[in-house]
Amino acid sequence: MEEKIFSKYSLLNDFDVSRETCLDFEKFILMILEKNEEINIISKKSSESEIIRERHIIDSAQVIDFIDLNSNTTCDLGAGGGMPGIVMAIILKNQKKKMKINLYEKSYHKSIFLREVSRKLNLDTEVIQEDIFSSRKIETGTIMARAFKPLPIVLDLVYKNFSRYRNLILFMGKNGKKILSDTLKDWDFDYKEKKSLTSKDSFILNIRNIKKKLN
Repeated sequence: MEEKIFSKYSLLNDFDVSRETCLDFEKFILMILEKNEEINIISKKSSESEIIRERHIIDSAQVIDFIDLNSNTTCDLGAGGGMPGIVMAIILKNQKKKMKINLYEKSYHKSIFLREVSRKLNLDTEVIQEDIFSSRKIETGTIMARAFKPLPIVLDLVYKNFSRYRNLILFMGKNGKKILSDTLKDWDFDYKEKKSLTSKDSFILNIRNIKKKLN
């Protein structure tokens, strides 16, 4: 049974993802499906195990090699249903890494869900139920954002509200290349691109040293 589950995560074979991690992923998927009957954790159209596994879990897990493991915390902006924050916390727990994932989520109901998942899976997280835009002087290692806000808005948020950070991970969709090109007219930053494992039209951005250009 475990071997069958492990094989479903074959796209992550190049990463340090254990059988225990995959079993936790499966538990997380069941929790999403159960809670989705009550509140909209994910789109009803994608609320099937196979779709959640690839579109959300594997898609989130592929950024693990961008996480700054020398820091004590990582932030997930607009954590929603826990992608990528909960997924990262699951991987790091099973890798025995000491790092807290701070999950910023202003929705009361989603915050409760994130706390329930964290408790049941014994994850090192802190759910911060507030509007991230109202927070100031935040210090962290890696910052992650998936399906949160457009690139320029996220850059402005990090630039203004974070006093210290190492890098910013963003998930870019099929219009990502144009958005990146347009954004670089107003912003200056170092970045690396990584092709998505789950979509030929998508890619991951790993961003450092964000500066606003003087017009």
